[in-house]
Amino acid sequence: MGLNTVYKARSFDLSDLTGISNETLAMHFKLYEGYVTNTNVLNEKIAEMIKDGELDATKTAAFSELKRRFGFEYNGMVLHEYYFDNMVKNGTGDPSKDSAFIKAAEESFGSYEVWKADFVNTGKMRGVGWAATYQDPSNGSISNHWINLHETGNVAGYKPILIMDVWEHAFIKDYAPADRPKYIEAFFANINWDTVNSRLSDAAGKASA
Repeated sequence: MGLNTVYKARSFDLSDLTGISNETLAMHFKLYEGYVTNTNVLNEKIAEMIKDGELDATKTAAFSELKRRFGFEYNGMVLHEYYFDNMVKNGTGDPSKDSAFIKAAEESFGSYEVWKADFVNTGKMRGVGWAATYQDPSNGSISNHWINLHETGNVAGYKPILIMDVWEHAFIKDYAPADRPKYIEAFFANINWDTVNSRLSDAAGKASA
């Protein structure tokens, strides 16, 4: 991240997912591309203000407002990339019994089933947002969190392991708002557990070494 960084929207091969239509994905990709564009625009505008010496936030309301947008636009871009990356065609539904994620869920929640119940019900919460599983880098434990909008609810320093978008644009073409649980079922059918497992690190082992 930096004012001189220019981001490019990534492409994701996710056509023909289970329970999530190509029409929904096309709309969602466009929305994601908008966050990438807006992130670049923010950087450009702030760079121009710095070049012109307009750095005093107490006098320059425009500078303050642009800085306040950083969290929304940047996280809107990054969370979508995590979300699209942790899906795949022909998913297995649940991870394999000997996977790193199963081990992490058992250590942090007692069982994968308890983790899943916690995550699913986080995703069912009223309002727009995201359900996220994060890993504590200091001890390797995982926990589930609700991210309101894009920037509120992220845990500083924690590593995103699994990200689920539960804004209505993620499913409104396929499911009624009241049918969000059906969308969550569809999301689980498409999770790329190889990607999720690769995001986990052996922080607990490093901490005790």
